[in-house]
Amino acid sequence: MAHELSDSRIRAARPGAKPYKLRDGEGLYVLVTPAGKRFWRLRYGHGAAESMVSLGSYPSVPLALAREKAASARRSLAAGVTPAAVRRAERQAHANTFEAVAREWLERQPYAAITRAKAEWMFTDLLFPFIGSRPIAQLTAPEVLDALRRIEKRGKHETAHRLKQRVSQVMRYAIATGRAERDVASDLRGALAPLVVTNHPALTDPTRVGELLRAIDGYVGQPTTLAALKIAPLVFVRPGELRAAEWSEIDLTKAAEWRIPASRMKMGELHVVPLATQSVSILRELQPLTGRGRYVFPSLRSSERPLSNNAINAALRRMGYGSEEQTGHGFRSMASTLLNEQGFPPDVIELQLAHAERNKVRAAYNKAQRLTERRQMMQAWADYLDGLKAGGSVIPIRRGA
Repeated sequence: MAHELSDSRIRAARPGAKPYKLRDGEGLYVLVTPAGKRFWRLRYGHGAAESMVSLGSYPSVPLALAREKAASARRSLAAGVTPAAVRRAERQAHANTFEAVAREWLERQPYAAITRAKAEWMFTDLLFPFIGSRPIAQLTAPEVLDALRRIEKRGKHETAHRLKQRVSQVMRYAIATGRAERDVASDLRGALAPLVVTNHPALTDPTRVGELLRAIDGYVGQPTTLAALKIAPLVFVRPGELRAAEWSEIDLTKAAEWRIPASRMKMGELHVVPLATQSVSILRELQPLTGRGRYVFPSLRSSERPLSNNAINAALRRMGYGSEEQTGHGFRSMASTLLNEQGFPPDVIELQLAHAERNKVRAAYNKAQRLTERRQMMQAWADYLDGLKAGGSVIPIRRGA
């Protein structure tokens, strides 16, 4: 039959006091609302009942496409399948795409806000445009590899390997929830360029560590940066955790501890940092300068922002320590190496470094039972660093205790 509508007629339609229809024929029409919106509708009969299905809005769905959708719906009806059933199938298919499953998996992870935001960015920008719309059960190893090699070509080898791990985690979640049968990312072993793992540069020779500590004491710069430099080796937290420290998290009374909330920790769990007397002294000296604000180490440009993520590294460079020799993150490697050499229990060191404990029951037990040991270790570590800074003999801080 002849169609009744044209684009010019639809565009010329003016809103009225009530919604009205512009009919095209065979049940297809445009509903014009009082607000001037134009929606495609298809009225159809199914058995003794009459129903309606939405086909989108005009002009997002142009006239020709609306007619194609209507014709497809009529063919489905002729085969005994209602448009509503088609829609349900489409929604189900969308719920099982890689993107849908990945977002569902990510929502269930106990990540800190910053870790979650980074993971979401990596998925959204680097994977979803290429494999996001694929049904996860039909995703193939070559498709995943093609997406990862796009990242490799930009020189982001570590990112490509990290995303391969993420895909594997999502695939395993899909298997567990009955939406996939196997992890196709496991087929990519050896397909990416090998990743050269480099530790964060750090001084671990006691004599050199003493020289570094004396250099920090002699640093001429902003008091906030100096305080951050002094306390970094004492608390050995991640640089992002240090620079964003807030006064509300720190207790300088008898408890003498810094409680970093889960939202700022990499693994999404509260972390307690016992403060040695040396750390308390540094913070008390800084308190008159920044204690009225939110951040312990505010930005040099605005007290509303924390110290920049490059401030400590830049200060180390000005003191003559190159990026291949010592970094802000390297204070963690320094503490880990020397504390292990001094004989402290590895579990206690790992807990203080806030590394992941895969067994959650054991992790909870450890954190509850070993805080006293961690307090003793942190004070002994601070005293040891004082000895190195003074240039005295390197005396073990654990053996014989």
